[in-house]
Amino acid sequence: MYTTFFGFKENPFNLTPDPRYLYLSRYHREALDHLLYGINERRGFIAITGGIGTGKTTLCRALLEHIDEKTKSALIFSSFISDMEILETINREFGIEMGPGAETKKDYIDALNQFLLENFSSGGNALLLIDEAQNLSHTVLEQIRMLSNLETEKDKLIQIVLVGQSELKGILEAPSLRQLNERITVRYDLKPLGPADLKGYVDHRLLVAGGSGNPGFTNRAFKKIYEYTSGNPRRINAVCDRALLIAYTGEKQSITRAMVKDAIRDLRGGAGSGQMLEGGSRSVTPVTITLLILLMITAAFAGWNLRSHILEVFLKTELSAPREAEKSPAILNQHQKGLDGLFLDERSSLAGLFDLFRAKTRSRPGKEEKESLNTDDFDLGLVSFRVAPEYFTLFKKPFRVKLSGLLPLSVPRPCYLLICEVTYNSVIAIDGEGNRRPVNRDFILAHWGGTVSAVYPYGESVTYLGSGMKSPAVLKIQRVLDSIGYPVEPNGVFDDQTSREVIRFQRDFGLNEDGIVGRRTMALLFQMTE
Repeated sequence: MYTTFFGFKENPFNLTPDPRYLYLSRYHREALDHLLYGINERRGFIAITGGIGTGKTTLCRALLEHIDEKTKSALIFSSFISDMEILETINREFGIEMGPGAETKKDYIDALNQFLLENFSSGGNALLLIDEAQNLSHTVLEQIRMLSNLETEKDKLIQIVLVGQSELKGILEAPSLRQLNERITVRYDLKPLGPADLKGYVDHRLLVAGGSGNPGFTNRAFKKIYEYTSGNPRRINAVCDRALLIAYTGEKQSITRAMVKDAIRDLRGGAGSGQMLEGGSRSVTPVTITLLILLMITAAFAGWNLRSHILEVFLKTELSAPREAEKSPAILNQHQKGLDGLFLDERSSLAGLFDLFRAKTRSRPGKEEKESLNTDDFDLGLVSFRVAPEYFTLFKKPFRVKLSGLLPLSVPRPCYLLICEVTYNSVIAIDGEGNRRPVNRDFILAHWGGTVSAVYPYGESVTYLGSGMKSPAVLKIQRVLDSIGYPVEPNGVFDDQTSREVIRFQRDFGLNEDGIVGRRTMALLFQMTE
């Protein structure tokens, strides 16, 4: 409707996933880099997750323009599908012709394997991309995992990309999908646009649609858009489209904050008794106030008339509370059974942590120093970080974690768990007697306090690494980053790619995002080396 008025060739804020309109914000560029890295390096499984409307599908379509001609692709955008149907769809997408009488899974897998081998022998690669993967059943996901067994001695014959909403991460952590989750070597969680990206995003879409400078959005309009959308591209498109329509009806060439507010009001359902005000509260009319007062008076009379019954209920509750409290230690948390002696205080957990580190060093003389991110002689120090619970599986060296949540009254406060080893579904903790004892993963996640402490050997020769530096220490940093999912080329040079991945690592772990590997960043990377 407004395209001709503003001089557009098409609607700039259409909600369809057109790759021409993909704006490569910092997060979208990183997601695309992860995809290309995983595909080109034949990493097998790749998982891209993100909230609704963050641009995942558009990113998938844009990916096809960045892969080389030798990469054959099969795209699946309908994920409500059975395990047999997905095999049929994959083969059809790859252009594999099935012979007469093909009915079983084996028939389809054999035909796919033959196609992949021929494609590989001619120097080609194969990409299977599944969008909305959070809708796949566990049976289908297991079938997809089996496809990763199609490989040579050195290379994966097919690269599988799972793209889905944020809940896909939780689905993949299910015990029944453990083998699939372990095979995912490249992951990225796509975030909404940042405030600094909003103007670039809007200008990019206006330009692609054929705009020549009009309409313009005021700075206050941009602020209001971000306030409403929180950087979600789909919401940005919706509010900008409505704001352009409002500007068109008023024959205005500039989008103001007031127009954006009107657009938001329309998207929320328009005016009326339920109209939302700017601050998020509903408007209240005199009639509404009168009704509320009458309801309060009625409730007060009813409460007085029923006071004896209400008092009886409260007395019963009060009397039963002590009995419930007496039961609570026994049913406090099923995961706490058999954990007596594992809850350590500040002093004993610290002493145990240093003892564990020294014992490990003595058991492998000289190895710790050799594999450390520092060189020369070192002194032992304690470092602490705020770490999200999903990252604890990356730790390779002893650490202690502060516990939180509902714990027995008899344990010390603050309370710590001293961990000497991490496995997939559990950790090995050290109790007050120095014994190794398993603690399951569910307990760790439920009581993760966030503060992790570890021992770090402070070196004298290397204090920080930054852009442009070249040294063996940089090479060690790069190898660690690459091994934990931050793809860099281990070349010993602190290049732009290394700087970007260091910043991403720092952001994920709450460190100062300066792109410099200082002592705290070194210490955390050291914790993630074997």
